[in-house]
Amino acid sequence: MRTLLVLIQKEFLQIRRNAFLPRLIVAFPIMIMLVMPWITAMDVRHVGVAVVDNDHSGVSRRIISHIGATDWFTLHGMAADYETALRQLERGQVDVIVEIPEHFERDMVRAEPKPISISANSVNATKGSLGMQYVLQTVAKTLKELQAERGLVAGASELTVVQNRYNPSLNYRHYMIPALMIMLMVLICGFLPTLNIVGEKETGTIEQINVTPLSKLTFSLGKLVPYWLIGLFMLTVAMLIARAVYGLWPVGAPGVIYLAAMLFILVMSGLGVTVANMSDTMQQAMFVMFFFVMIFMLMSGLMTPIESMPRWAQTITLFLPPRYFIEVMRAVYLKGTAFTELWRCFAALGLFALLFNLLSVVTYKKQA
Repeated sequence: MRTLLVLIQKEFLQIRRNAFLPRLIVAFPIMIMLVMPWITAMDVRHVGVAVVDNDHSGVSRRIISHIGATDWFTLHGMAADYETALRQLERGQVDVIVEIPEHFERDMVRAEPKPISISANSVNATKGSLGMQYVLQTVAKTLKELQAERGLVAGASELTVVQNRYNPSLNYRHYMIPALMIMLMVLICGFLPTLNIVGEKETGTIEQINVTPLSKLTFSLGKLVPYWLIGLFMLTVAMLIARAVYGLWPVGAPGVIYLAAMLFILVMSGLGVTVANMSDTMQQAMFVMFFFVMIFMLMSGLMTPIESMPRWAQTITLFLPPRYFIEVMRAVYLKGTAFTELWRCFAALGLFALLFNLLSVVTYKKQA
């Protein structure tokens, strides 16, 4: 234990004596959190729709047929009631709920018919807003056709009502801010241990450690623990900025976020140490890490919804650790989801952490 503490102290001394790294660790999360939420915007496809048909009429079947006929939607079938559909919405299985009221066809010719209810999952403000608009346009088009055929009293706008779930203001920053926190940990906790080890290789200082009786496990832990602490520090700074500047604080328990972050930081640091152990030069390590980081950012749901990707790409995302941390962050931040509902994500993160940290130990080659 004393040897491990000395190694951790050495890492922090190296960081403190570096003229650039301490400033980067403090300034990077501040700049990312203050600038990026204002400039990010995305588009989506394949909006999941669940229909609650309380009418079971020709009109309701026509509306459902029109929804299922377009490529913009993925129709997830009929829900028995609104509560069942809402549970699907909470679990992220669907994005929009369309509830057709009872006796809708019969009441269409009346002056005050009960409107169709459209509820959108607005955790992703862009997907929720666009999905709701797509559904609204499809329903309105169907009702307009029926209006021309049957001479409806009410217009299409009077026959629909919209709700935005989990993000009523449709603020896209609320969707992107948790993703930006993840981006910070991917970059800092992935690159810093990689560059640190490869830098010691190039300067030759790591040879002094190689000739000692230091075990592979102790060496790896000495490289992982400091960046684990740095990652938690950066997450705390980012969360405080999100609350102070954007008024965004987790709806659920912050402890669930920190637990997921502890596992994810170990994943990224373990990957960084593994890449460094297998690299001989700084250039080689940078290119390999950049390759992984680009895949993580583009394919894990960080920027674009996984549901909008092709099926083969969705399968690949199952093997990307950030996918599970992103799901935890957004679910806890915006929905208040509990740990028990996210245990699969924690199990996946724990498995990846174990795998990458074992690789970091195995790939460290001591040279006598």
